[in-house]
Amino acid sequence: MGVISPTETLFLKSQHRLLQPRNYSYALAFHSTRRVANFPRNSFSSLGSCSVDFPLRSNPISQNSKSIHPWRRYVSESDSNELYHKKVSSIMETLKQAYSFIPHGILLSTILALVYPPSFTWFKPRYFVPGLGFMMFAVGINSNERDFLEALKRPDAIFAGYIGQYLIKPLLGYIFGVIAVSLFNLPTSIGAGIMLVSCVSGAQLSNYTTFLTDPSLAALSIVMTSISTATAVLVTPMLSLLLIGKKLPVDVFGMISSILQVVITPIAAGLLLNRLFPRLSNAIKPFLPALTVIDMSCCIGAPLALNIDSILSPFGATILFLVITFHLLAFVAGYFFTGFFFSKAPDVKALQRTISYETGMQSSLLALALATKFFQDPLVGVPPAISTVVMSLMGVSLVTIWKNRKE
Repeated sequence: MGVISPTETLFLKSQHRLLQPRNYSYALAFHSTRRVANFPRNSFSSLGSCSVDFPLRSNPISQNSKSIHPWRRYVSESDSNELYHKKVSSIMETLKQAYSFIPHGILLSTILALVYPPSFTWFKPRYFVPGLGFMMFAVGINSNERDFLEALKRPDAIFAGYIGQYLIKPLLGYIFGVIAVSLFNLPTSIGAGIMLVSCVSGAQLSNYTTFLTDPSLAALSIVMTSISTATAVLVTPMLSLLLIGKKLPVDVFGMISSILQVVITPIAAGLLLNRLFPRLSNAIKPFLPALTVIDMSCCIGAPLALNIDSILSPFGATILFLVITFHLLAFVAGYFFTGFFFSKAPDVKALQRTISYETGMQSSLLALALATKFFQDPLVGVPPAISTVVMSLMGVSLVTIWKNRKE
């Protein structure tokens, strides 16, 4: 008979102890933890003079017609919290990266609205204002005071962006509005719609395109858009009165009130929430990108679906041509205007791209909301509806072109 080692002796004693009948004369305390099943052995006789294999291995046990490995089960339960947190972190990171799907959302909503309009006709014009307000709230809650302070160190660049937004673009809008009516014999309301598009503030999408092309100037782009948005409460109604007033009646005070409700109030609410309730703000932020993409897709697809008859009419192609040319010239004018005045700046190319985005892209959704609320003729809303899609696709296309050139 072979000699049994001390380790084998301990193992055999433990097995013998487990096999003994136990009579508990005291109350047992049950815990929520699970026990690991005993390591099964076929028989003690199989040990004989042989040594027990180490490290010990456990065979699977059968439970509810399923084969479960007790040791693996124990390990997975002990690490469940860590795995859970990893999954949550992964989901949150995916939600934060949802902004990268904006181009896809724009393209898909455009195609779907044109191919099957009922998919967006449920999103009525009365939803445009809350939809735009939600986007403004997202801008406010994601704003950072430090970024703004850093960007404010370049007042000359901010002023150049403001000139492009509220001087160059309105001049182009007025020219194309007149051309639409006098040269192409389109209805006066179409010309007014083009002019209205040129009078509104910058688009938040320009901040995203700047971030993709020149991340270091993203804060500067946000400051430009924020200032043009904040002053839109006065500038947009005044420009509308100046450019459109002779053609169609403009409710200046009504526009001021509407812009306060749609733009200023949501942004202020986001800033205050971020400042006073940081925990609640941080809990909301991860979900905003995905919700913004859905909201933007609805706000882009709905105008196209609701105005599908006008867009597909004989003069729809003419409106599309005018809107595309208007935006193209706005992008080009912003680019070369910046290059002329900032030729000696070390980051002149990046600055040209940033101000080009700011000049060529504006909040067409705001123009659409104003057209729906303050103009009785529904044709006024056709150019803003087309502009929403055109300027978004052109901006995303420029991102691809400029990023490839940089590389």
